[in-house]
This record gives sequence, C-alpha cells and structure tokens, in this order.
Amino acid sequence: MKLLSKRNLFFITLFIFAFSTICDAQQGHVSINQDPRIDELVKLRKELEDKSDRYRIQIFSGDRTRAEDKRLKFKSYFSQYSTKLVYETPNYKIWAGYFRTRLEADRALIKVKRKFPNAFIFKPLKE
Repeated sequence: MKLLSKRNLFFITLFIFAFSTICDAQQGHVSINQDPRIDELVKLRKELEDKSDRYRIQIFSGDRTRAEDKRLKFKSYFSQYSTKLVYETPNYKIWAGYFRTRLEADRALIKVKRKFPNAFIFKPLKE
C-alpha cells in the first residue's frame, strides 16, 4: 500500500479544515402551545402533594380567646412559620408550620418549646 505523499496529505488536511469551519449544526426553534389551564392544574397538584404528608406543631389547645392570644404571641416570636386556628370540638387549636420531614419538625420544635413548652409534633389526618 502506497503512503500518501506529503502534498496530498497537506491538501486533504486543508480541505477538512476549510469545510469544518463552514459547517454548522442545525439550529431550530421549538414552540409549545398548550392550554394555560394545564399550568394551573400542575400547580394545584403540587400543592396537594406538598401538604399531604407533612408534619405540624400544635402549640395550644383551649378556648378561642386564649387561642387567638397564643397565635399572636407565636407569630411575634416565630414569624417564619405559618399558623392555623383549627376548631375541633370543644377546643380551638393552633397549628404551626408545614414540615416535609420529621427531622425538620424536630428542629423547629426545639426552638418552639423554649417559648411554648406544651408544643408537640403531629401529622394531621386531613385539613
């Protein structure tokens, strides 16, 4: 087999180099047309999934007046946690936070117990 001469090798290299700089990858544009209600459904689904298997902290159970006072007091100390006033016959309860894991809830409970010693973690059956 005859080896390529230096001259032929030079022209082949030059040819490859010249055409490799000209060639570009294909570029395209993709547009997705979908009903805007799909985004709303996805968002709603995510909210439902997020709240379904969460832990909460109960900070108070008792009459409504004291429950509202405890809720305001809790918000002044722990504004980063959401609160919810829940009525379960015969008591009003204050629930705080939505925690994805038990570990998150335990860490928050340590802080909360400094101000509300009767607080505890639970997993609500439904809200």
